[in-house]
Amino acid sequence: MTHSPAAAPVLPTHRRVLALALPMTLANVTTPMLGFVGAAVIGRLGDAALLGAVALGAVIFDAIFWSFGALRMATAGLTAQAVGARDGAEVDRILARAIMAGALIGLSLVALQWPIAQAAFAVSGASEAVIAGLATYFHIRILSAPFVLASYGVLGSVLGRGRTDLGLLLQVAINLVNVGLTLAFVLGLGMGLAGAALAALCAEAAGLALGLVVLARLGSRPFRVPLRDLRDAAALRRTLSVNLDVILRTLALITAIVLFSALGARQGDVVLAANSVLWNLFMIGGFFLDGFATAAETLCGQAVGARDAEAFRRASALSLRWCLGFGIAVGLLAFLGGPGFIDFVTTSTPVRETARAYLPLAALAPLAAAAPFAYDGIYIGATWTRAMRNLMLGALAIYGAVLALVLALGLGNTGLWLAFVAFLGARGLFQAVAFPGLLRETFRRPPPSAAGKTAPDFA
Repeated sequence: MTHSPAAAPVLPTHRRVLALALPMTLANVTTPMLGFVGAAVIGRLGDAALLGAVALGAVIFDAIFWSFGALRMATAGLTAQAVGARDGAEVDRILARAIMAGALIGLSLVALQWPIAQAAFAVSGASEAVIAGLATYFHIRILSAPFVLASYGVLGSVLGRGRTDLGLLLQVAINLVNVGLTLAFVLGLGMGLAGAALAALCAEAAGLALGLVVLARLGSRPFRVPLRDLRDAAALRRTLSVNLDVILRTLALITAIVLFSALGARQGDVVLAANSVLWNLFMIGGFFLDGFATAAETLCGQAVGARDAEAFRRASALSLRWCLGFGIAVGLLAFLGGPGFIDFVTTSTPVRETARAYLPLAALAPLAAAAPFAYDGIYIGATWTRAMRNLMLGALAIYGAVLALVLALGLGNTGLWLAFVAFLGARGLFQAVAFPGLLRETFRRPPPSAAGKTAPDFA
């Protein structure tokens, strides 16, 4: 095998971090359009129940798909380490396992859609009017699961190689198709919530097809990987361990988000709709930060693969600095520009007034999320997934305690936002405390065996 997954690791610099982060920042800024366009188009219909349905639908599918976001994150971390170790054959083996796992898990979700729907609707606590619209949306969009999860493997492989420019291409293509079809189906054809769901389904299928073409152009041949390589016991154990840890970590994160959404829904359709508007605002900020987390995944993973402790420390420090700087900037922009954003998303006066009331707390969330985003990228690149899982569970316990306190005090939606900000802060604090020990342990261990390694041309 002679294809080149990426260039060999270099000592990280501000320019290198920005070169990796900015394409994915641009890609990620467009990603909330999947929820934002649907909310904006449905919001123009002037029905709070319909807006609540599309908002809950977005949360449910975030919960489902983010639960398996381990496929992207683990693939990116493992691929980056293989690139750092200059093992081109392993890059393709990792990719093949990820695509196969994503497709199989997605098909299983489609088969289990009815019990999943019943559980999700029960947990949501939404009104009958919201549930009626949500059911239509859910049973169409769930069909996108195999495409979404297989695409996670494709995207993770691209990012682990340091080709965030191609990650930008894939994400923008998916989002543009989704935006165009949502406008056409909902406003043009009058399909309502069904049109919004169908648009997302078509966009995800198109994204997977494009991703496979991109990988072929990179020289990857995942479908030619021998079956015996996919069944390698040691590689499977490592892959499964990393994925399981990240899945459990993600489930804990989703639990926090679902609790936030469900407790908000119990306060009425107007509060639910207002929180959905503010949540989209937070997500836009979060995806800015995620660009630097992606840079950390790539640079830290490649440094671990190359056994370069100095490069790892440098990549970690730069990622943290950029995330904290952007967290402050995004929080200020959210506070100052939030009223205009709210008015654009919804025409409902009660929803506008309620969203404005909670905007100051929502604007704190990006700042509190800055350190966790940076550390997530660092931990994933280093495959410190067991520690990441355990620290997330600790932060979730803090979140539960704060929620119990604020609800007992009758703080309502204000308490929900306070608890969520505390959860984000606890995550960053725990990860910072654990970092030095994990760093020492990683570079004290001997490098993995080079048996069977190919020597790709990295020129």
